[in-house]
Amino acid sequence: MAAIKRFEDISCWQKARELARIIYALSSKASFAKDFGLRDQIRRAVVSVMSNIAEGFERSGTAEFIQFLAIAKGSVGEIEAQLYVALDQGYVNQEEFENVILLATAIKKMLAGLMKYLKQSGIKGLKFKAYAN
Repeated sequence: MAAIKRFEDISCWQKARELARIIYALSSKASFAKDFGLRDQIRRAVVSVMSNIAEGFERSGTAEFIQFLAIAKGSVGEIEAQLYVALDQGYVNQEEFENVILLATAIKKMLAGLMKYLKQSGIKGLKFKAYAN
């Protein structure tokens, strides 16, 4: 795996950004937009995915990064659950639902893969580099 210098270069962050664009567009539609509780909760969850990936990366410690990736993965699960509510209420149609679920599933797999890689890599993170010399 090539060294990643910015969180914006992390592929699961890029996919989370795509998911955020989609969720914001879907939750801006008529009846979905009027369900303030669900709209705001799903938006907070999707922002949480991107934010936790970025924050974990910037912590510069691998264990912390893994912890934040796990939180991001949990937020993706929250989005999926909320999408079921949106589908059941008729705020999204079956095709929209399935497309977003596919993207969410891909993001969860990417997050899990990155967490597994980091756990197996033996890398402790940048903040520990000074102690290695």
